[in-house]
Amino acid sequence: MPLEFSSTDDAPPFRDVITVLDDEDCRTIISVLDEPMTVPEIAEAADLPLSSTYRKLDRLTEARLATETTGVRRGRHHKSRYVVDFDRISVGLDDELEFRVDIDRSTHHSLGLWSNVTQEF
Repeated sequence: MPLEFSSTDDAPPFRDVITVLDDEDCRTIISVLDEPMTVPEIAEAADLPLSSTYRKLDRLTEARLATETTGVRRGRHHKSRYVVDFDRISVGLDDELEFRVDIDRSTHHSLGLWSNVTQEF
């Protein structure tokens, strides 16, 4: 069996997903992202430094395990929020006996168009 890595068309590369899931801080962030949160909120909930939280969120979004959205705030800068958008990750072998990763995308964690808009008066 060759040690090659593949993924389905809509899934990120196998190695990216496995590397992120091997990172304890990334797993902690995933566990606290049960609703859209800002970076400072995530850092506090995960008990991580802000700089580490930014780096880990970059890795999670690159692996397509978290999604960044931008909320609109009247009279202020835009505020990014992050959310986990999967329910399950499966690792298996494809027809060529190469490892692949399949990600079941959730619908209940996704941010809809209107959830990105916040107004402060």
